[in-house]
Amino acid sequence: MDDLASVLAGARRAVFFGGAGVSTESGIPDFRSAGGLYTTAHDLPYPAEYMLSHECFEAEPQLFMDFYRQYLVHPDARPNRAHRALAAMEGQGRLEAVITQNIDGLHQDAGSARVIELHGSVHRNHCMGCGRHYGLDVIMRDAGITVCHACGQMIRPDVVLYGETLDRVVIDDALAAIQAADVLIVGGTSLNVYPAAGMIRFFRGTHLVLINLETTPYDSDADLVIHERIGEALGEALGVE
Repeated sequence: MDDLASVLAGARRAVFFGGAGVSTESGIPDFRSAGGLYTTAHDLPYPAEYMLSHECFEAEPQLFMDFYRQYLVHPDARPNRAHRALAAMEGQGRLEAVITQNIDGLHQDAGSARVIELHGSVHRNHCMGCGRHYGLDVIMRDAGITVCHACGQMIRPDVVLYGETLDRVVIDDALAAIQAADVLIVGGTSLNVYPAAGMIRFFRGTHLVLINLETTPYDSDADLVIHERIGEALGEALGVE
């Protein structure tokens, strides 16, 4: 932890790259760990991976939306120590951006200003007909399919599903931030999901820091590896409760 505190204290253009493990301390399950969305038994007609796919959304949109509301949206979740520590570091002028694979919006809730959301956000939704934008409240008010009050077409979440590609503008923004960083902090991710995991190969800075409970394929490439909860590690290193 002392080494982490020293690296973060010397950072001037740090970037944080985070995954589902960042939000587990806020009560949001991850996907692949024990107790995760993909490994826990659910009373579902199909595997969870299919339920989150473009194929399911197209074929059975009502089933998809009910699953999405129950398992992907957590309106009562609040930022945890990791979110608060990163927002504090940004406020000190030492963190340039947060790149997240999460869709929960908790980084923004904690006060982070520049958040690059690789997989979209539950807080953004749009009509598939006229393109009108809607907030999460509209999605959550009904069961099944929610329709646009202007044109009557279906409203879908602005999240990236299995079988869909990441937005090119978002990818370019994330890669530019990583390439300009002097310190890259990677936390709460197994680094097994591509293309997002491959982005850290573009880092050319001084210190690569990996913080994750489990080992990752990139541990041997890092300058500092910490197998602890991300909130505990960042909170202690940055003096944030």
